[in-house]
Amino acid sequence: MTLLVGAGTMAIDYSKVLTALNRDYLVIGRSKESALKFERETGKRVICGGIDEFLLRDEPVPNSAIVSVGIEQLASTTKSLIRAGIKHILLEKPGGLNIEEINSLTQEVNECEAKVYIAYNRRFYSSVLEAQKIIKEDGGVENFTFEVTEWAHTIEPLIKAEGVKENWFLGNTTHVLDLAFYLGGRPQEIVCFTKGNTPWHSRSAIYSGAGETADGALFSYTGNWNAPGRWGVEMLTRKHRLIFRPIEKLQIQKLGSIEIDELTIDNSLDILFKPGLYRQVQDFLLNETENFCTLQEHLDHCKVYNKIANY
Repeated sequence: MTLLVGAGTMAIDYSKVLTALNRDYLVIGRSKESALKFERETGKRVICGGIDEFLLRDEPVPNSAIVSVGIEQLASTTKSLIRAGIKHILLEKPGGLNIEEINSLTQEVNECEAKVYIAYNRRFYSSVLEAQKIIKEDGGVENFTFEVTEWAHTIEPLIKAEGVKENWFLGNTTHVLDLAFYLGGRPQEIVCFTKGNTPWHSRSAIYSGAGETADGALFSYTGNWNAPGRWGVEMLTRKHRLIFRPIEKLQIQKLGSIEIDELTIDNSLDILFKPGLYRQVQDFLLNETENFCTLQEHLDHCKVYNKIANY
């Protein structure tokens, strides 16, 4: 049995995967409004009242949980689960509102000897899996670059809990950073520059920097939330330039050619379900977690993310 905590849009996507995998699961939500929408779209009943109320019931504790609640509730919800004895948890990114919450959660998880993984689903895209094969065949990544531009004009009108938009880089932009460092290697040295702001993100809006990974690959990045742009990642090996723009697709340039071609890959699961989610949930339930971002790894990366974002 698995608990799915949350009944919002992302939880609906998780529900579709769990159902397709024939997994026995319970859905725990808070409000009746979100529960009704969830039930209409999935046909699955939601137990309302929130996780703390549910855990007060005299019922057997499931052996795993997927946490898909608002960012401001991620850390506290996960703490409630591990205190109840659930030690195998897939936690929606970024695991907490800020690095302080993530650090506090990590300490408690370590004390309880729980296993918590951050749900960076882009690691499981068909395009990324194919790129990993090419990178391995080519002998590894030589250098890479990525863009962290967000569309500020679409984010500003969003209604979010206090602090969510002010920490948007951690809560959303780290999707592309996690993918870049997952493919290119863990950052060991980095120099960061920031400028500007937006009405809802006071500490930065323009980004530039460079560094070196623990494996010796050089990298650089850029981004401007007040200008046109989009997420993108490019990995360079001795034989190929691998281009993710958009990240769901993989384009390739071969050594000695100026042509850029889109690779044809089997992405049927990324079409049927939210991209990356099916493989991510399947591997989590099978406890095949070598490709996941652990909570401790995420905390270590957050120190780099904070430096990049000027947090």
